[in-house]
Amino acid sequence: MLPRALPSVPATTLFPLLLTAAALLAEGAFGYPDALFRAIRHPVVWIGALLSRLDRALNRDAAPSWQRKAAGILTLICVLVASAGPAALAQGAAFAWLPRGVAVAVVALLASTLLAQRSLFVHVRAVADGLDSGGLAGGRAAVSKIVGRNPETLDEAAVARAAIESLAENFSDGVVAPAFWCAVLGLPGIAAYKAANTADSMIGHRTPRHQAFGWAAARFDDAINLPASRLSAVWLIAAAVLLGASGRGAARSVWRDAKKHRSPNAGWPEAAMAGALGLRLAGPRVYGTTRIEDAWMGDGRAEATVADIRRALRLYRAASVLQCAVVATLALIARS
Repeated sequence: MLPRALPSVPATTLFPLLLTAAALLAEGAFGYPDALFRAIRHPVVWIGALLSRLDRALNRDAAPSWQRKAAGILTLICVLVASAGPAALAQGAAFAWLPRGVAVAVVALLASTLLAQRSLFVHVRAVADGLDSGGLAGGRAAVSKIVGRNPETLDEAAVARAAIESLAENFSDGVVAPAFWCAVLGLPGIAAYKAANTADSMIGHRTPRHQAFGWAAARFDDAINLPASRLSAVWLIAAAVLLGASGRGAARSVWRDAKKHRSPNAGWPEAAMAGALGLRLAGPRVYGTTRIEDAWMGDGRAEATVADIRRALRLYRAASVLQCAVVATLALIARS
């Protein structure tokens, strides 16, 4: 059953914006409670379990490439339907059976579980705290929880850069993109986005096992992240201006460097972050034992410090607040 319209405006105009603003506020304030995680885990864990089952069942090493690619397409469709379908039913049921204000609150709480503002801040701050309290070993231990590169190859500057790069990229993937699709399509939109993004992180790799099977997940994730990656750069540039950082440097780095990144999307927030802070980010790095050559974002210092991580966190927090304020303002405009 479709949700009823909110007073005087179509639900398609107001509800997704209101939902997104409320979800951003709720997640920013409370995050995902540890007790809830211990009790029922997290929606991403559920999606990951389904993906693992489908990977084992459908991704057969002996199958030709075209069959594995077809199996990957089927897998992506399955996880999208399994995520967006229940979300649509939950959203419809809330508006069918609850008072409208209560329905908005309930659906917003559900949507908030698929955002990562607070958890991203906490994990990146832990890297700065680890470097402060435990030196290089403490920083490596903390950064290994948020990046895939080999921590043993990182000195303190590289640990700091890795944390800032993860903050910038995950601001786009974990905050701006899910909020964008929530604002466009409501709870089913954010659920579908999270499913696709999880699929990309699990099977969208250029490895012998997943080169063909993960092709659809990787391509689809690139496509759905394209608008949010550009928008995340806008939020970071605007936040730099508001905080007195280098908004001009951020914009210049995005214009010059973003498209040089090996990822079609990660370069935008990383270049904005680098230019705003006067740093160089990305560049060559090691994943496992494989060295990845990539372009530098920004033309500042490569020797990042703990202080730079904390400056990046302030910029990130300002960009997150700015995003929420803009979404809330659009909701008010739609309501009037």
